[in-house]
Amino acid sequence: MTARLHCFGESGNAYKAALTLELSGYDWQPVFVDFFNGATRTPEFRKLNVMGEVPVFEEDGRVLTQSGAIMYHVVERTGKFGGRPEDREEVLRWVLWDNHKLSSQAGMTRFLMNFLPPEKRPAEVIAFMQGRLRNAYAALDQHLKGRDWIVGDGPTIADFSCCGYLFYPEPFGFDRTDWPNIDRWLDNVSSLPGWKHPYDLMPGNPSDRAQN
Repeated sequence: MTARLHCFGESGNAYKAALTLELSGYDWQPVFVDFFNGATRTPEFRKLNVMGEVPVFEEDGRVLTQSGAIMYHVVERTGKFGGRPEDREEVLRWVLWDNHKLSSQAGMTRFLMNFLPPEKRPAEVIAFMQGRLRNAYAALDQHLKGRDWIVGDGPTIADFSCCGYLFYPEPFGFDRTDWPNIDRWLDNVSSLPGWKHPYDLMPGNPSDRAQN
């Protein structure tokens, strides 16, 4: 049975799961969640995920939420992108770091800067978050110096987690040219066979909403 990933193109967290599924050759299909029209706040969706978030993964009656859990499920099912056995804890370390230090803050900052009406965008909060993000970019850029991948000598879900928001075109204080090691690493990720931009991999993007 084809697995289903409830997602929408503008979600970097959903992109992490979708990219892992796609690059692993998993049999899956996206299910569009109309986040901006309140789909995640409905009783029906809350029955699927009480947290009211995407991504949500369904397969053979099993439901998983949180991108990291879904990525680890794919690793266990396919044997791909988990890293060497001796690197598993290091892969987990970077997945957890990303969720705490990078993606959570990038996602919120991008939302505040692009998806709120201009008059409702909190300038002081945005500036504060951008400062925290610069520290995260600096840590990742320094780690990637002399490395092609975050852990080991090949791509892992650590890479797919940390890149979750960094391919999006909307401005949120990240410019690849400011971070040469991150820039090179993102090229490595996008060169992987089967890689797709989030707006090509999942349904739903700003141009779709602009047409409605």
